Amino acid sequence: MTDALYEADIDSGPIETRTLAIIGYGNHGRSHALNLRDMGATKIVIGLREGSPSWAKAEADGFETLAVAEAAGRADAVALLAADEAHGEIWREHVAPNRPRGQALIVCHGFSIEYGLIDPPADADVILAAAKGPGGAVRSSFEKGGGLVGFWAVHQDASGEAEALAKAYLAGLGCGRAGIFPTSFREEALADILGEQAVLVGGMCTLAKTGFEALTAAGISPRMAYIDTVHELKYLADLIHERGITGMHEAISDTAEFGGHEVEPAIAAAVRPVFDRIVADVTSGDFARRWVADFEQDRAGLKAFRKAGAEHPSEAAGAELRALLTRGR
Repeated sequence: MTDALYEADIDSGPIETRTLAIIGYGNHGRSHALNLRDMGATKIVIGLREGSPSWAKAEADGFETLAVAEAAGRADAVALLAADEAHGEIWREHVAPNRPRGQALIVCHGFSIEYGLIDPPADADVILAAAKGPGGAVRSSFEKGGGLVGFWAVHQDASGEAEALAKAYLAGLGCGRAGIFPTSFREEALADILGEQAVLVGGMCTLAKTGFEALTAAGISPRMAYIDTVHELKYLADLIHERGITGMHEAISDTAEFGGHEVEPAIAAAVRPVFDRIVADVTSGDFARRWVADFEQDRAGLKAFRKAGAEHPSEAAGAELRALLTRGR
């Protein structure tokens, strides 16, 4: 464990003096561009595919917006912030053929380097600058005067300045307000995917939907079942975010806390083998290979998952509840 670095510890020069091409202008790309500009990085261009719906938004925000290949050809450093699974295609077809020698590559997840989607040349600094949270939160927390915790890593240091650039980039996102720490591409990639699959997305959503099914099968109305298995997740998440798990327990009813503690061992015994399988799947690279293959098949598998999810009975109950709550405002 290392101590955090903060704004006062970091030289912002490496990001202020370079021309930076930000590839992609979704939640991550837009948040990064706006924060970096507000923190003094003025030589920013946005790279987008021709016809991108984000083109007008980037221009409205005051950024020079170019085709990806042209942006890559203009920059001292490229921040590749498009979807991870698209990095290989973008790199091969647009960035690699047009980049000047010595151009640095910055990514916000370890995925595309750890799983070999990008094979960078020896002259490139290859840097991870991960603000740990959703892309939109990078901007919203910054606008409130805060920032997200940041993690940096260097995969390749051709110039001798890669670490300084990584830290300066994170400081430019506002992470220096919360704390910046070292990591590795492998650690960030594995932790990100494992956390999402096992807990934050796969685990939480599966528990919520299975709980909804169990309650409705026991005769509970869909509306009540949705509130008690899905809707109230936000309140507990907010408490955990503010106080930690122990603090959340202190803020809820003793009945809820006692019952939760009692059932924990049974749930842990049931899910731990699943978690172990997820760890093996992710660390072996098998998950990454399946996901990239699905992307290359126009996300056919993901589209099927989305269709099945939209048809789950909890979705209708949730839509009805949200309409009721909106009507009452």
